[in-house]
Amino acid sequence: MRIVALEEHFTVPRIAAGIAPEVVARRGFPGPDFPWAQTLKRSELAELGAARLADMDQSGISVQVLSVAGPGADLVPGQAGIDLARAYNDALAEACARHPTRFRGFAHLPLLAPEAAAAELERAVRDLGFHGVLVNGATDGRFLDHPMYAPVLAQAAALELPIYLHPGIPTPAVRAAYFDDLPGNFGFTLALSAWGWHADTAIHVLRLALGGALDRHPGLRLVIGHMGEALPFMLDRIDETTAAEAKLRLRRSVRQTILDQVWITTSGFFTLTPFMAALMAFGADRIMFSVDYPFASNARARAFLDALPVSPADRAKIAHGNADRLLRLAG
Repeated sequence: MRIVALEEHFTVPRIAAGIAPEVVARRGFPGPDFPWAQTLKRSELAELGAARLADMDQSGISVQVLSVAGPGADLVPGQAGIDLARAYNDALAEACARHPTRFRGFAHLPLLAPEAAAAELERAVRDLGFHGVLVNGATDGRFLDHPMYAPVLAQAAALELPIYLHPGIPTPAVRAAYFDDLPGNFGFTLALSAWGWHADTAIHVLRLALGGALDRHPGLRLVIGHMGEALPFMLDRIDETTAAEAKLRLRRSVRQTILDQVWITTSGFFTLTPFMAALMAFGADRIMFSVDYPFASNARARAFLDALPVSPADRAKIAHGNADRLLRLAG
C-alpha cells in the first residue's frame, strides 16, 4: 500500500548556522546543554539520503513531504530572512530532485516580510514543484489571521495548495504566564509537546476562523497535525458557545468553517482514543497519515495505521488518497 507522510522534518545545519544564536535563544529554543535539546535528533534531521530512506523502507513509507524544523527564516528580518528561506527551499528542491519518488516539499517562508513570503511561496510551488507551505506557529507574536499576512493567505488559496499549521514555541509572555515555576523540566515540556504546542495551534486555527480570514479566503486549505490539536474533541463545544456571534459576523458556523477548510494528520499520536474523536468529528476523508519524523517512530506510526479499525477503503484514504488529492501528489 502506498503511504504518504506529511509532517516530516529536516534541517540544513550550514543554513541554520546563519541565524544569530541570540535570536534563536530569544525565541525560546534551548541551548545544547539543556536536557530537552538532547532529543532534537540533529543528525536525523540533517540526513536526506540513504539512512532516512532505509528507515522509511523498513516501515513501508512511500513518500515523505519534508518541511524545515525551526529555527528558521521566520526569525530573521529583511533581506537576510528572504535569502535564508530561499536557501532552505533550494536545498530541499535538490534533495527532492535526487529522490523524486520519495521526497516532496513544503515551502519555508520569510514571514517577517509577508509580500516576499507570498512571492517565495509562488516560486516554491511553480518553479520548485512544492506542494504547499508549512508555518511554525506565530511569527513575532502574530498568527496568520493578522492583516499583514493577507498576501500569504491569498497566494496559498490561489495556488490551491494547503498551509500546514505546525506548532511553534509559545511567546515569552505566554510561557511566563502559563508554564513557568514548575519543577525540573516540566515547564518547558508542558509549554511544548505535552500541551502548549497543541493549544497554540488550535488557537491559530480558531483565530483564522473567528477573525473571518477563512471566510475571506474560502479556497484556503489548512492542515493541522497531532490528530487535530484537540479540536475534534472541542469542536461542538466551540460551535455552541460561538453560535450567536457567528451568525452576526461569519458566513458559516465555526464548526462548518473548520470542517470545510481544515484537514488533520495523525502525526505523533498513535493511540485509538484521539483517533476515534478525529474520525467522528472530521470523517475519513479529512484524516491523513503522518509520523512527525524524526521525533516519532516510522515503525510505530505504521503499526498504528495497520491496526486502525476502519475499512480497507478508508485506510487507503488515510494512508495516501486524501494527501494525494489535497497536495496534488503524483501516484
